Amino acid sequence: MGERLQNKKANEMRNILIRYCLIIVFGIPMVMPVLWMLTTALKDNVAVFKMPPQWIPDSFHFENFTQGLVKVDFWRRFLNTLFVAVLVMIGSIISSLSVGYALSRFRFKGRKVWFYLIIGSMMIPGMVTVMPMFRFWSRIGAYGTWLPMIIPAFLASPFNTFLTRQFLSTVPKSYDEAAKIDGASNLQILSQVIAPLCKPLIAYMAISSFQGAWNDYMTPLLYVISKPEKWTLSLAVARLSAGSYGAEWNLFMAADIVYFLPILVLFFVFQDYFMEGLGSMTASGVK
Repeated sequence: MGERLQNKKANEMRNILIRYCLIIVFGIPMVMPVLWMLTTALKDNVAVFKMPPQWIPDSFHFENFTQGLVKVDFWRRFLNTLFVAVLVMIGSIISSLSVGYALSRFRFKGRKVWFYLIIGSMMIPGMVTVMPMFRFWSRIGAYGTWLPMIIPAFLASPFNTFLTRQFLSTVPKSYDEAAKIDGASNLQILSQVIAPLCKPLIAYMAISSFQGAWNDYMTPLLYVISKPEKWTLSLAVARLSAGSYGAEWNLFMAADIVYFLPILVLFFVFQDYFMEGLGSMTASGVK
């Protein structure tokens, strides 16, 4: 009995060791670009092009971060990006939750057809709709504004709508019926009964939509490139690398690190909710 217990513990230790070795092996290629960004941000621009490459700079230039933020007019572009990302997050949650709730709870003619159309729209490549949408926003006078970045979020994301509908299919309808007996309206049921039960789903949609809006480069490039005061951080940081011969890559890397830092912090702070949301949605999808 004692020998069997020792063998079991030895097997567990071996499995743990193998697991950590695999994590290290596959994690190194993912960490290396970030480390290269950091070491580049701490060099002067001449040292960036030294061969062989220097992983540890001869001298550390922490002023690169200050200069990089000044060049991108960081605080103005940060507030612009934060404003757009927060509105996109709110719009995505409200619209996707509302449409998903309607598709999962209401019985109306053509309900399945609408659901299949939403699913089918996810198969359309995004680049196919760029020119039609650009002409549409231009004709209604929205070019040079944030409207093309914000308004689509309030029209329900197909993917988030699908996730909401699948998630709500696991929530018993008895909750709705009990609330209706107490005189609650559909809006009250959604906001006071269903929404609290969907916290993992809402957390996932909040993080993913905020991250998508924060990192969006194509939409600001199309609609506000002629309005520098409305630039987001993604556009402003990218402009630092414009013109390959004159680019200051150390300042670009410094600004880029500060640019993605809020998303990194957001994920680490809410990673438990994010992973819980993914787990709950995976379980509902399997069911």
